[in-house]
Amino acid sequence: MMLKDRVAVVTGAGRGIGRSMALLMAKEGAKVVVNDLGGAEDGTGSDQAVATQVVKEITDAGGEAVDNFDTVATWEGGHNIIKTAIDNFGKIDILVNNAGVLRDRMIFNMTEEEWDGVMEVHMKGTFDCTRAASNYMKQQKYGRVINFSSTSGILGNYGQSNYGAAKLGIVGFTRNCALDMQRYGVTFNAIAPFAWTRLIGTIPERTEEDKQRLEKIKRMDPGHIAPLVTYLASEEAGEISGQVFGVRAKEIILFSLPRPVRTIHRAEGWDPQSIADVIPGAMADSFSPLVTTADIFPYEPLV
Repeated sequence: MMLKDRVAVVTGAGRGIGRSMALLMAKEGAKVVVNDLGGAEDGTGSDQAVATQVVKEITDAGGEAVDNFDTVATWEGGHNIIKTAIDNFGKIDILVNNAGVLRDRMIFNMTEEEWDGVMEVHMKGTFDCTRAASNYMKQQKYGRVINFSSTSGILGNYGQSNYGAAKLGIVGFTRNCALDMQRYGVTFNAIAPFAWTRLIGTIPERTEEDKQRLEKIKRMDPGHIAPLVTYLASEEAGEISGQVFGVRAKEIILFSLPRPVRTIHRAEGWDPQSIADVIPGAMADSFSPLVTTADIFPYEPLV
């Protein structure tokens, strides 16, 4: 019972990774707010039954849970989600910012609506809920926040400039919040998951290679993410903050964070031509390669 007597909010908890986390946290003793708007993969529509079903699974197993159907993408929605925890369980110890949408498009075709929709849910939604929870955690001098990033932000992927920008933004948000809240006993960490979910299922299969790649991703059960998140949400992970983890089937990955790899100095300063003369020889062998997640992590998980 690693989370006994703790109160957890999990956004986007009606399906996939979110559902697995809510179920395991409840099994480990947490009282859980199951938040899910119940929308489609692109965030449109709603279905309250999605969150309600997860609550039923938890209570049928002897746990405690309540549902919430607010969107994370507004200030009011984020505060209502946290208020649900306070009203029902009296506090908020754990926040998992998992809610997400996809609106994939190559940058030369992307609309403003497709950009804004992804930013509102991922970037602003993470802020809205965190902002609402942070004062409670500060006052009680305890809290665990786990944000969801993606290798699309850390490494890159085709057709996901909106999603990748939001997900790398969440890494920066996580690091800065970890600094803000460390004196109050509140930790922040991020997860970049590898798993088959309904969002991944929206990726088009244009070629036979695409089809084979997606078949391999289907082997990555979203349930593999929940144990690490539950650990990071516990008292036992109190010394871990500001980190970015990946979970890929049965592998747990710790990602490095950017550090300077080369510097060059010129006593008289720089002009464009002097930079052109020096950069290729001094730095080219240290440039980060232009690759996708699939190049770094071939879709053959260790079993």
